[in-house]
Amino acid sequence: MLRKIRRIFAIAFFALVTLLFLDYTGTLHTWFGWMAKIQFLPALLALNVGVLLFLMALTLIFGRIYCSVICPLGVFQDFVSWISGKQKKNRFKYSKSIDWLRYAILISFAIAFAFGISSIVALLAPYSAYGRIANTLFQPIYLWGNNILAGLAERVDSYAFYKTDIWLKSLPTLIIGVITLIIIVILAWRNGRTYCNTICPVGTILGFFAKYSWLKPVIDTSKCNSCGLCSRNCKASCINFKEHTIDYSRCVTCMNCVEKCPKGSISYKHPMKKITASPTSPLNEVDGARRSFLTATAIVTTTSILKAQEKKVDGGLAVIEEKQIPHRNTPLTPPGSLSARHMAQYCTACQLCVSVCPNEVLRPSTNLMHFMQPEMSYERGYCRPECTRCSEVCPAEAIHPITKAEKSSIQIGHAVWIKANCVVLTDGVDCGNCARHCPTGAIQMVSSDETVKDSPKIPVVNIERCIGCGACENLCPARPFSAIYVEGHETHRII
Repeated sequence: MLRKIRRIFAIAFFALVTLLFLDYTGTLHTWFGWMAKIQFLPALLALNVGVLLFLMALTLIFGRIYCSVICPLGVFQDFVSWISGKQKKNRFKYSKSIDWLRYAILISFAIAFAFGISSIVALLAPYSAYGRIANTLFQPIYLWGNNILAGLAERVDSYAFYKTDIWLKSLPTLIIGVITLIIIVILAWRNGRTYCNTICPVGTILGFFAKYSWLKPVIDTSKCNSCGLCSRNCKASCINFKEHTIDYSRCVTCMNCVEKCPKGSISYKHPMKKITASPTSPLNEVDGARRSFLTATAIVTTTSILKAQEKKVDGGLAVIEEKQIPHRNTPLTPPGSLSARHMAQYCTACQLCVSVCPNEVLRPSTNLMHFMQPEMSYERGYCRPECTRCSEVCPAEAIHPITKAEKSSIQIGHAVWIKANCVVLTDGVDCGNCARHCPTGAIQMVSSDETVKDSPKIPVVNIERCIGCGACENLCPARPFSAIYVEGHETHRII
């Protein structure tokens, strides 16, 4: 019964979190956006103390229930392992914890987090890893199915569905998503929760607290006949049935052992007395090196959180040539992200904002300094002043929630006119597209030569009024580079 209850909650969480990445309309985020905000790393980056305390309390009471219910990557591994188990049952076996690797990865993660090396943090964090998989691999399939339904509905004069573009947002992110998926599937297919108990830094942190959880699987040695079924069904490989011990730092509270034991010798409860283990048991393999790992991790993590808190206070007839991305000295980050530095420090690169951007402005960065974090580019659309979707869904507060009124006054950059690209001068035609579509009226058309009557009119940008929305860059007819583009600001301004 416990396993069934756990599975029901896990399936519900997994399905809804996945739909958050697939739903390009943003409808589900109104109701279930909180599921992204209770993920461990986003809560840590957002310094959401309430959520962090809740997750710690949950672990200290129930064990690593977060890993088996709330974490989408953990549930995905269970799904892969379940399929593999259909071919070969009772396939797991006990293995010792590779502590040196677990804590080395955790230390590396903590150092990367403290020093703002976002690429390492994004690669190792489980929520971010699953977000890339869902955004780059699952969402195109979802959109393809939506477009098929939209085509069928259109034939019967129904507009319940509408077509949307399917496009490659970032080739490097796609490649990393594919590689991550392959690694996760192979590990889960062969050994269940190897990733969670050897590589995942969140699993290592929660595992440390899970050793002291109030409720945990307990082996009654008086009933156990050492059949080994518990160990052979433990996907965390943490049950040593020969010595009747369980490594609670790796146990993900899946309840498989409780359900599979034919003698009922394993129960999920609070141990009435301290569980003793043999000198060779994993429970007693805590040497000086491991203690130093934990001490160093605590120091680095605490320092990084304090630094993060300080930083948070601051402030048809012919083929049309595709537009190319202009060189920007400073990358454009979404309104609400405060600055490029703030974005780099708090973003988990989960791709949730990229998934829901209706204007196709956000895409994962290929710059190694903020690799896979979202940046703005205006080849496919522009950042409409009335849209605040990305700020509404960000779980880590890398993009702070803003209102539509606030967005219209946030200057993320300013437009720059490139004389050599302007069709008014290169082709001798009247244009003015940039001025007509500027939502803030920051662009005016003036005579190119005041001494010549009826001389061609060229754009002049009032950088004090420009908010950097990119309407001018996107709608400029010049190809392949627009005659006007937006240069980002290191720190956003209020105008």
